[in-house]
Amino acid sequence: MKPEDKVNEIIVHMAHTHNQMAKILQAKRQVAVRMSQLVHAVPDELPQIEHISEVKVQSGQVTRCLIDYMVSIADLEDAMAEQLKLVLKDLQEPEEE
Repeated sequence: MKPEDKVNEIIVHMAHTHNQMAKILQAKRQVAVRMSQLVHAVPDELPQIEHISEVKVQSGQVTRCLIDYMVSIADLEDAMAEQLKLVLKDLQEPEEE
């Protein structure tokens, strides 16, 4: 197997992995968007709620969901950058024979 074929195989595998990670992020995005829509629907004035602590817990969960989504995107970008860096390094190294 030629070195170029090995690199091509690695790139194909990385592309598949990134595609799967993107699908996971898409699902997380849909949850985050829906939760944000629910938060937006809450009135600006504080209604008379008997269980205000429950509202605080739920708003904290929405915030954590959004943070998790943003961290996941950053992790995906980091993983893609690291993998691409390794492939480019491998392509730039002179072939040893």
